[in-house]
Amino acid sequence: MRVFLWFFVDLSSRQRFCRRTVVDFCDIAGRYPADLGSSRGLAPPSLNRVRRLKPMRSALHTLTPLAALLGLAFALPAQAQSSDATTELERVTVTQGRGQIRSVQGLTKADFEAAAAAGQSPLATVSRLPGVNFQSADPLGNYEWSTRFTVRAFSQNQLGFTLDGVPLGDMSYGNLNGLHISRAISSENVARADLSQGTGSLDTPSSSNLGGTLQFYSSDPDKAFGLKLAQTLGSNSNRRTFVRLDSGVSELGAVYASYTHQEADKWKGAGQQRQDQFNLKYVKDFGGNRLSAFINTSNRREVDYQDLSLEMINRLGYNWDNFYPDFQSALKVATTNQCAAKAAAKLPTPQACDDAYYAGSGLRKDTLAGATLDAKLAEGLNLKTTVYNHKNDGRGLWFTPYAVSPDGTPIALRTTEYGIKRTGLNAVLDYEIGAHQLRASYWHESNDFDQARRFYAVSPNAIPDVYSFPSNPVLTQWQYTFHTKTDQFSMSDTIALAQDLTLGVGFKSLRAKIDADRQAGSGPVGSITASKGFLPQIGLNYRLSRSDELFTSVSRNMRAFQGAATGTTPFATTQAGFDAIKGTLRPETSTNFEAGWRTNSKLYEAAVTAYLVNFKDRLLGVTQGSGIQGNPTVLSNVGGVRTTGLEAALSLRLMPGVSWYNSLSLSNSTYRDNVSSTDDKGVTTTVATSGKHVVDAPDQMVKSILSYDDGQWFANFGADYMSKRYFSYLNDAAVSGRTLFNLSGGLRTKALGFLSEGSVQVGVTNLGDKKYISTIGSNGFGNSGDNQTLLTGAPRQVFVTFTGKL
Repeated sequence: MRVFLWFFVDLSSRQRFCRRTVVDFCDIAGRYPADLGSSRGLAPPSLNRVRRLKPMRSALHTLTPLAALLGLAFALPAQAQSSDATTELERVTVTQGRGQIRSVQGLTKADFEAAAAAGQSPLATVSRLPGVNFQSADPLGNYEWSTRFTVRAFSQNQLGFTLDGVPLGDMSYGNLNGLHISRAISSENVARADLSQGTGSLDTPSSSNLGGTLQFYSSDPDKAFGLKLAQTLGSNSNRRTFVRLDSGVSELGAVYASYTHQEADKWKGAGQQRQDQFNLKYVKDFGGNRLSAFINTSNRREVDYQDLSLEMINRLGYNWDNFYPDFQSALKVATTNQCAAKAAAKLPTPQACDDAYYAGSGLRKDTLAGATLDAKLAEGLNLKTTVYNHKNDGRGLWFTPYAVSPDGTPIALRTTEYGIKRTGLNAVLDYEIGAHQLRASYWHESNDFDQARRFYAVSPNAIPDVYSFPSNPVLTQWQYTFHTKTDQFSMSDTIALAQDLTLGVGFKSLRAKIDADRQAGSGPVGSITASKGFLPQIGLNYRLSRSDELFTSVSRNMRAFQGAATGTTPFATTQAGFDAIKGTLRPETSTNFEAGWRTNSKLYEAAVTAYLVNFKDRLLGVTQGSGIQGNPTVLSNVGGVRTTGLEAALSLRLMPGVSWYNSLSLSNSTYRDNVSSTDDKGVTTTVATSGKHVVDAPDQMVKSILSYDDGQWFANFGADYMSKRYFSYLNDAAVSGRTLFNLSGGLRTKALGFLSEGSVQVGVTNLGDKKYISTIGSNGFGNSGDNQTLLTGAPRQVFVTFTGKL
């Protein structure tokens, strides 16, 4: 096993950089190696260069005192309920962003390849990094309704995500401007991922990153012609087939095409999660320039798990789920309890109406395409331009007992329907002159998001298929088109103030305008704009020695409003409510401070970061009183959040072939203000949230992975501990902390019969078969008490993958 470090410079600055950095990075001529993946080397703050260090010798040498203290810190006990089943145990090649002015860590292809199960979400692999909380109710981490990814208490829709420079939006379930990474690319084709926990790169194309950014990069075509096949079998009839054909390099360039088919039964209840993906990538290097392009498609269909409360788990059991495919049981509950009639009369409905439904499902079809030209215009002058297009067609299906079908059946199919058509351009210009590395970037995106709420007929003799897009609605409750134009411009300068001191300064300007056009229903129409002309960033990196460096940075960020009819959006109200807020509503902003230390030797690599985040103008839907006709719930600025924390990562080489990776996250995130609402009679209610912990923000997380790899045999054993998480704003409802253990291992071989390479890998998630709560907040968070917004985690699962290459 080898530990990797990244460093970042422009092509034309190789010799100058190598003369003033650690000699292990460069050869005697001042050169460093070619890129990993599809990005060219650029100056800070981008993350593009990878240098493999020499294998570390036996860990009999003495560590620095601070590294030794880190080792002791990671030995702290973590006894609790259990951990998320999707955290994996793999070969440790985590990098610590050496040379950066901010906290940056990343994973390489080896980390993604060593996942315990093929097809595991790349987010599950990233979750080992400090500051990251990833949860999902399925063992692979791909069930999007349950997926939650937070960093430093910022939720998924407050972060930024990209693939090969193409923005993925906020990757939330009802994504209005992107798609989930599990649909954007097959996990087998991911080459690396770079996470900036606090201060993202200024040129990242994202309008949601109040906090950090996570950038994924796809693998390049292989240099030689080849065919790769992989077959995975696992618990609950999990079956995954992956086939990839590489053309090899020719004068025309290189290309690969891959196809993936996966299906698995739910681990409880009935129904399947199915997905088909096609990935195509082309790369051509010519005259110091690089052209790359990709087309990725996905067709995903997944049957939902039922959302639960703590009371339901205690009363109905850990394995409780919906009725599917038993329609008669669902019909009996809806008829006996008169769910639809009582809801229409605004009477309390029996608890049985929501204990279980017939079914729910999520359907998504995506086509994502991008092309990048990385051109060397002159000595020290480079221009990287990316254009992209994304088309999505999606449905969220729910068989509701609160609506009646035309034939009198007390169940109807309710859908939320999505359509995305977006195009964009992102250009980055780099120029090195003297001690300066100047960068300017521009990003433009035009996005048409169609959203509708419709109802379809259901009867015992004509039940809509949960895996198919329904047709012929009986009612369209509302229908919108949201047209969003986003423009972002940034400028920065990275200055070598001295041989060991680097200063980075810059700013970005972000503007996002939303125009809402209603085709059906009675909701609001109009436009609203989020704009900040000056969002600065400044940072320093000071190299103490060949092995140690300090860094610090400060940045300010803004999150644009969401152009949608559901969720945390200004359009989820009446026309009167929208008119009342559109001129005064402020976008969410944050100020991120961080400072840290990095060190490395042939025996270890470590990093420690302390941070402070001030989050202002938090948005929440509240009632504003009789001053607005109808007293609607409207989006409002309700105060701020403050988060402080400490993160540490330590990777050790214990002996040849044996490595040990650890990460520690300590944080304290609290609301700074109370939330008040006023009813139509003028009565004000105050929810005393000031000083309360932020929901779904654990105070402690520890991840540890012990790995063995001699090039042929490999094995991984690891643990993931997370402390208590609240799911009410008043902190009177919480799920306990938990620890989960995972195990994987296998064998690689060369020249196996007609195969040039072959391997077999066995992985076990949730080794102790513990019961635990994975996702919280699936239906949002309440002010107080228990809530039907929890999903239980998968039990022990076993997977085996056979891989061969021709």
